[in-house]
Amino acid sequence: MEKTGGQLVVDVLEKEGVTKIFGVPGESYLNVLDAIYEHPQIEYISARQEGGASFMAEGYAKASGQVGVCMATRGPGATNLSIGIHTAHQDSTPLVALIGQVEREFRDREAFQEVDFVGFFSHLCKWTVEINHADRVPELLHRAFHIARSGRPGPVLVSLPEDMLDDVVTKITHQPFRASKISPEQEAVMEAAKLIQEAERPIMIVGGGVILSDSTKQLIALSELTQIPVATAFRRFHAFPNSHDNYVGSLGIGARPDLVQYIQNSDLVIALGTRFSQMTTSDYTLINENSKLIHVDVSEETLGKVYTPTLPIVSDIKSFLEEIVKEPIENNDETRRENTERLRKHYVEFSTPELIKKDDYVDMNSVIYHISKQLPKDAIITSDAGNFFSWLSRYYRYDEGGKYYGPTSGAMGYGMPAAIGAKLAHPDKIVVSFSGDGGYMMTMQDFETAVRYNIPIISIVVNNNIYGTIRTHQERKFPDRMVGTQLSNPNYKEIAESFGGFGERVTNTNEFIPALKRALESNKPALIEVLTDPRILSANHEQTI
Repeated sequence: MEKTGGQLVVDVLEKEGVTKIFGVPGESYLNVLDAIYEHPQIEYISARQEGGASFMAEGYAKASGQVGVCMATRGPGATNLSIGIHTAHQDSTPLVALIGQVEREFRDREAFQEVDFVGFFSHLCKWTVEINHADRVPELLHRAFHIARSGRPGPVLVSLPEDMLDDVVTKITHQPFRASKISPEQEAVMEAAKLIQEAERPIMIVGGGVILSDSTKQLIALSELTQIPVATAFRRFHAFPNSHDNYVGSLGIGARPDLVQYIQNSDLVIALGTRFSQMTTSDYTLINENSKLIHVDVSEETLGKVYTPTLPIVSDIKSFLEEIVKEPIENNDETRRENTERLRKHYVEFSTPELIKKDDYVDMNSVIYHISKQLPKDAIITSDAGNFFSWLSRYYRYDEGGKYYGPTSGAMGYGMPAAIGAKLAHPDKIVVSFSGDGGYMMTMQDFETAVRYNIPIISIVVNNNIYGTIRTHQERKFPDRMVGTQLSNPNYKEIAESFGGFGERVTNTNEFIPALKRALESNKPALIEVLTDPRILSANHEQTI
């Protein structure tokens, strides 16, 4: 059977189980778009800007557990797509980006929109490849999916020269393949059990590897067996149920000082599926050099990159947890139990918001409190980066299937497009995004995408007319010398309605619950703009200006 390179691309996507592709159409990959027309089980979600498309694909991948797929045309389209690729890289999200490319015979002449994609994206991706021969499409594209989801997952970029997609192939080769799980060495598991048994002040720090391996259940078993407190890495809140007695809080921006101090004074840190990012480690100051460290990760390249482990273990997190609980670990140490109880008490006190009545602005403590009460436990929350995040990270708790998806890269504009991807992965769940007015404006146009495809997300836009996070840093380093952080805004309610969605504008706290209920009942893409006090920049210190 004869097939073009473009048809082979879509055949591979079908074999890999792809049902959603996010992109902005371009003339450099028309053959692929035409081939999608012949595959009704694959839906192409046409976004309004490539950055939004990449965030949709990244959010979809996180929520579905599958490889996300996004597409863009050459040059400007591809560079717009790079923000989501970088996010997928830092978040260890499996993603395949398909990029149209200049015709092969025109390369290296600075042709129209020409960019050397392999060079440009090489440090943002696990692998970059340009397919110059159509008969190699099955081989290289199946390999791209394998690389994206294996080991430490991440993004892969595949460049597709426009004329290659026209070439005709008669022989179809290669099929999808998956690598086996990486299991730990038994000797390492036994040594880990011994270190855990002997520790007096242990702590577990758990990250994305727990989520990706779906091993929260096994993690709970280990924590209960050992009575070790559990902290989650930056923006990895739902790796451990927040209502569990052994959960003691999250790390990163606004982490509790007592939790950080406990970790710094611990005699054993057990790190599971975390890369020790700058945010998680408070600028790499989190772990005392005298503490013993068990670091378990599926990627050997992660081990030793930040802290030198006492015991490095290369393993899938679920496989390690399934093995470690088989060891005869017994610990009824009263001090360990008291430490866990004390940390838990401090977490509950810290993460319980005080309701504040305001007539002139919306109180963010109250917003998160009401959101927690009104949404079902299995709701999905997405967010941008921004100063509003301090309230979300401090007060919202994830239990009974509740999920959080946000960019550890700190990308602005992520929340609403990622919510679209997450809602497509879980149409039966409530999906709510949080954005600041600065971040929302960066991808606001893709609210129309949600309307066009009837994807009923709820976007909460926290409007204080400031680039709040930068203003916070500005005031700390250069007090009373504001430059560039003041904003003005449209009426977001009216914009949402003009797109064909549902809109609300909330000016004080009492208006929020009725607005939220109306948004939930609208069964449309909905936006709730909440006007907050621009003088209050953080939930953690109530910093004012």
